[in-house]
Amino acid sequence: MERYAKMTAPSPEGRDPEASASSEELRSALTLLARVPQLLIACDYDGTLAPIVTDPSQAKPIPESVSALRTLANLPQTKVAVISGRALRDLAALSRLPSEVHLVGSHGSEFDIGFTRALSSEDQRLRDKLVAELSAIAERYEGARVEPKPAGAALHVRESTDEHALAAVEDVREGPSSWDGVQTTEGKAVIDLSVVATHKGDALDKLRHQLGASAVLFLGDDVTDENAFAHLHGPDVGVRIGPGPTRAAYRISDPEEVAVLLARLVDTRRAWLQGESAQLIERHSMLADGANHALLTPEGRVTWMCHPKPDSGSVFADLLGGDHAGHFTVQPVSAGIPLGQRYVAGTMTVETRWSGLSVTDWLDSTPRRRGDLNATVLVREITGEIPVKITFAPRPEFGQLPVQLQPVGDDGLKVLGGREPISLRSQGVEWHIEYDGQHSLAVATVDLAQVGGSLVLEMRAGIDDLSEWRPPVHVRRRTTEAGWRNWSDSLRLPRIESETVGRSALTLKALCYQPTGAILAAGTTSLPEELGGVRNWDYRFCWIRDAAMTANALVDLGSLQEAESYFTWVAGILERTAGHPERLAPLYDIEGQAPSPEAIIDTLPGYAGARPVRINNAASNQVQLDVFGPVAMLIEAVAQRRGHLSEFEERVMASMVEAVAKRWHEPDHGIWEARQAPRHHVYSKVMCWVTVDRAMKVAEQFGMEYKPEWPELRDQIAKNVLELGWNDEIGAYTAAYGHDDLDAASLWIGLSGLLPPDDPRYLKTVLKIEAGLRSGPTVYRYHRDDGLPGTEGGFIICAAWLAEAYLQVDRRTDAEELFEQILACAGPTGLLPEQWDPIAERGLGNHPQAYSHLGLIRVANLLNGTAGRI
Repeated sequence: MERYAKMTAPSPEGRDPEASASSEELRSALTLLARVPQLLIACDYDGTLAPIVTDPSQAKPIPESVSALRTLANLPQTKVAVISGRALRDLAALSRLPSEVHLVGSHGSEFDIGFTRALSSEDQRLRDKLVAELSAIAERYEGARVEPKPAGAALHVRESTDEHALAAVEDVREGPSSWDGVQTTEGKAVIDLSVVATHKGDALDKLRHQLGASAVLFLGDDVTDENAFAHLHGPDVGVRIGPGPTRAAYRISDPEEVAVLLARLVDTRRAWLQGESAQLIERHSMLADGANHALLTPEGRVTWMCHPKPDSGSVFADLLGGDHAGHFTVQPVSAGIPLGQRYVAGTMTVETRWSGLSVTDWLDSTPRRRGDLNATVLVREITGEIPVKITFAPRPEFGQLPVQLQPVGDDGLKVLGGREPISLRSQGVEWHIEYDGQHSLAVATVDLAQVGGSLVLEMRAGIDDLSEWRPPVHVRRRTTEAGWRNWSDSLRLPRIESETVGRSALTLKALCYQPTGAILAAGTTSLPEELGGVRNWDYRFCWIRDAAMTANALVDLGSLQEAESYFTWVAGILERTAGHPERLAPLYDIEGQAPSPEAIIDTLPGYAGARPVRINNAASNQVQLDVFGPVAMLIEAVAQRRGHLSEFEERVMASMVEAVAKRWHEPDHGIWEARQAPRHHVYSKVMCWVTVDRAMKVAEQFGMEYKPEWPELRDQIAKNVLELGWNDEIGAYTAAYGHDDLDAASLWIGLSGLLPPDDPRYLKTVLKIEAGLRSGPTVYRYHRDDGLPGTEGGFIICAAWLAEAYLQVDRRTDAEELFEQILACAGPTGLLPEQWDPIAERGLGNHPQAYSHLGLIRVANLLNGTAGRI
């Protein structure tokens, strides 16, 4: 039958490669293919999944291939189909493939997922005539047999002699194959006739469209598969099994290698979808320069950094997409787990240590101080006596811009292809440029003992310069660290956990965007509230509420400059409301502008497979009436600390009260930004009351003028929330008027001073929230259905609020115990994520989170103040 296959094979234009399943070219192509958002794997059956056998009814698929296809079909964003010339019914019965694998029979005439074409009466008569004619031909030649199909029939001659096979096929060609309305498809030892004009390429196009595939892998061995190969384009990959001319770009030898290929694809696709090896969120350390940030793993890998601003596209996004999304790694050639990682006291410099090796990382603040506001300079000082391996893999714009790396003499590397200039000064390092199929990466091995025991790597983003800078790096480091240390030393820290509180304060300071005064909620996007879930949000923005609370925590430690800079940022926003502060949005970007529409980066698999990866935040369009209260509290705190109230602060305070007066009676989306219909949230009403209450207190203490209706407004809001927020059936203040769900934010009914600590209603609310929402070291926001799938961890800020409530109601021992549990949620360098999973005992959410650190500072101060030690 080999002579028959050669004789009937067409001669398509295309390559005739000698690749194999183990070839680097094919491996690289499959690695890239495995990273597409929506992948379709489609393949032929006979000769691809199942070896060619003499009796087609005995063609059984290789078990390993079936297992791989089943696994692939069960992965997210991954579809699998088998496209065969066999009739769909026979294909299903013979293959016994799992239901997750879509089946297409008769070269695309039959689908198991719809759009099967119904034959007209004329087509049906022609089909019946074909079956009869082919049956007559089969009777004349021993070993020939007919396979009836819904839209035609096929003549199989695999069991015939060569002479009979050639004669039978020739009879078909000269007879029914030449009839009007008949489509002929020839394959290995088979000639297929159909009254429906279709082929595997058409079938593949239909599947691609129906399943929404971003790219396709097609595997086939037959002449009939060439139509499918001809329909591949863009990132698609075609693999021919066995010999013969082909349009496919790659070739492997037999179905056994198909099983190997599919197994490798399973591993690669699964690793990409699951975020590859995800380091625990809380174990990341943050570098900062007063404007930008970077995250560092405990193993010395720069895993996250954006440029030119913290809310820009990423340069390194390994945190959300693994190696291919960009990283900058320094490690011993012998690998091994580091001995430890720590901050240099009072700074944002991080030291990572192995035996015989130390890497000191910091972001250089001196270029920004000189006026290079778009500069981000990452310095990595390497000292030791052992060989180290360095991998530099920048991936601008979340890896969506293919870049090339160009060595520039002995000075270092330049990154070509990005929107911003990026270079790496690495004097004396010999780089090897590698290619992963889309991007370049640079790899070097340096024996520190042979270069004097030290090496400095300096990545300069936003500056096209590889020359040696003045002052030298050690002077710039001293200047940068002095800025952090001088500020840290100026703080009035509580005696309770003073070092931990100091690190939290530095973390909050690092989240302040000094050029404008904005304060970020966190430095990251899309770190999940549930592993593998969809609760992934972009926190690289300035929430009016969060920022005010952050600045307030720093005021409590004696630093006013962050609050005053924040007021400048707020002033710009108020100016743009044209006299309507009630129109304030919940959040703005660091320049004080509304964020762009929320979008998805579907080329990144997400941290530990949590998709989608989002940029921007749709919560900017919500109504959140609680935003005014924290600003009012901050103004009061600043005035108390400073001893007077500025004219600007008077205007802002009056504006906040005016906004409350206009809108306090409306429902809103609340502090937690539920993407559901607005409700009358207890916390929002309390914060409206806080706004007027703090304005009155400031007016009384500092002589600020106020309108005569303010006291009545304060009393009206208090009466409204105290009456309507209470739920008799639950026996507590619940999340919203008329609802029975608990909310940790309702603790503010007492934390704000609206209710005295000994009020029975507050005592009951504390107990109900403790019983209903606390789980070990953490407290959940709520347990209601918020319209989003999945669950979330407990919020560390909520645990801090409950600890404050414990102190208010004279449960100091419980407060101290909960505070210690909060401290235990921090990573090894003292940073806290947004949430804590008490079951898995790991952090969740964006990191480091301002809420968590300001909560820690508040509780420490209260514990210290209760003890009379501040």
